Amino acid sequence: MRAVVQRVTEASVTVDGEVVGSIGPGLCVLVGVTHGDGEAEARKLADRLAKLRIFADAEGKMNRSVLDVAGGVLVISQFTLYADTTRGNRPGYSDAASPEEAEPLVAAVVAGLAERDLTVACGRFGADMDVRILNQGPVTIILDVGGG
Repeated sequence: MRAVVQRVTEASVTVDGEVVGSIGPGLCVLVGVTHGDGEAEARKLADRLAKLRIFADAEGKMNRSVLDVAGGVLVISQFTLYADTTRGNRPGYSDAASPEEAEPLVAAVVAGLAERDLTVACGRFGADMDVRILNQGPVTIILDVGGG
């Protein structure tokens, strides 16, 4: 699994003009699933996200997690994180897991975060979404977690 993590002041996702998920300060996480990913990778990703220390402490150092700051997490599935751009000008997506394989694993990441008493919002799997991100810092981290 792969995640692009952004520290945000706020973030929201809209589908067909309706806001389906939003958070205040916290993390916006774009999640991609590849072949061979499973429940173990979903659990590990949720754990890494909850504990990732990218929020400032009293001295201004990135030393606090979203758990420490009681932030929210907006999770959005994004198969394009596994785009292959090595040939030509049109990306290939054969490294992305099928929707049937990916959807329950993205849901498992959401559940793993919610189990930690984090406020979690999410996009709508497979929908055409508009994502509004107010990246703070800016801080953007890429996490790759085992599997495929």
